[in-house]
Amino acid sequence: MSPSPPRDAPKTTPPETIQVETTSPETTSAGPLPPDLRFLKILVSTLTGVMILGLVTIIALLVIRLTAAPAPLALPDTITLPDGASAQAVTLAPAHVIILSETEILFYNRDSGQLQRRVPLE
Repeated sequence: MSPSPPRDAPKTTPPETIQVETTSPETTSAGPLPPDLRFLKILVSTLTGVMILGLVTIIALLVIRLTAAPAPLALPDTITLPDGASAQAVTLAPAHVIILSETEILFYNRDSGQLQRRVPLE
């Protein structure tokens, strides 16, 4: 239970309300905006428009790129590994198919599938 205020305490009155009239900077009694401020206002508006157009362009390009089908991989029909070699990893380069085996790195031509080079692992 909260204590009640004493009976002889002064009564408080609500604060006075003050009304403030707002006017736009262009309609003040001082006249129109100075030329420098008008120029700055135009620059800010132009920059806002350019940024919105740029953002829309970036979003549109991302949608176009991400929804496009990936390019098909051109691989040879068959690749024959040397006797006793098994593929541990395969890497696709622009002109080669590179296969890593336990003992060597094998470079195959991407178009024909022929073994071009062998590099032994040390």
